[in-house]
Amino acid sequence: MNLEEWRPWYRRIVRLLGLDEKADREATLRLAELVKGKTVPLQEVSSRIAGRNVMVFGAGPSLERDVESFLSAGFPLKRLTFIAADGAASLLLKEGLTPHLIVSDLDGRVEDFLKAEGRGSLLVVHGHGDNMDALERWVPRFGRVLATTQVEPVEGLVYNFGGFTDGDRAVFLAEAFKARRIILAGMDLGVKVGRFSKPGLTGTVEAPPRKRIKLQIAKELISLAARRIQILNFTSQGENIPGVEKVSRERLKQVLEAQP
Repeated sequence: MNLEEWRPWYRRIVRLLGLDEKADREATLRLAELVKGKTVPLQEVSSRIAGRNVMVFGAGPSLERDVESFLSAGFPLKRLTFIAADGAASLLLKEGLTPHLIVSDLDGRVEDFLKAEGRGSLLVVHGHGDNMDALERWVPRFGRVLATTQVEPVEGLVYNFGGFTDGDRAVFLAEAFKARRIILAGMDLGVKVGRFSKPGLTGTVEAPPRKRIKLQIAKELISLAARRIQILNFTSQGENIPGVEKVSRERLKQVLEAQP
């Protein structure tokens, strides 16, 4: 998604959620300062995504069931790139899967991101007006960062690939770096949030009104991306996404095993 296409979406999101555009821009500039000397080369990101089947794990209520089903199916793991949206990284690490990339605005279990980075994960850190304290606290502790924003980018330091929530930003990242196709898991996008979506949650809970708006935005944005790249939805429960095919474990295995 280019910046001109993204701007109308951002303006709509600002209206829906009452975002502070000035604060978003201030966070972007501060993030640019924080990542100087530790930016991830775009070619390295491309090497993990381009031409590959990319599996995006959201932190929805279906995540644990989806990961269990995925691991027991005998999928060809070497043919997949794993992108974890924020708290989904914690479950993947617990199950012995190191995500190739973690997309986060740092409101998840950030200590797990440091652990994942030590195992080879690349961190895609998003700056906005509500997380400046988290940026100041955590970005200096990361070795390398691909920084993103929802407003104007800073050349060579902070990028805008499109997207708003961690999950749909992961989808647009995969599209931008020319994934072969995208597969969703743990991406319920309904009226409940899973225990890996926020630190301190011990189970699935009702999504508050503001969170429901964000999940609806994510669904619409993923549907938009599906017009340009094939997206398959392996999420066992949750909402249907217009333009995105729901797939069973058997169907997904057929798709993956058919690839050279």
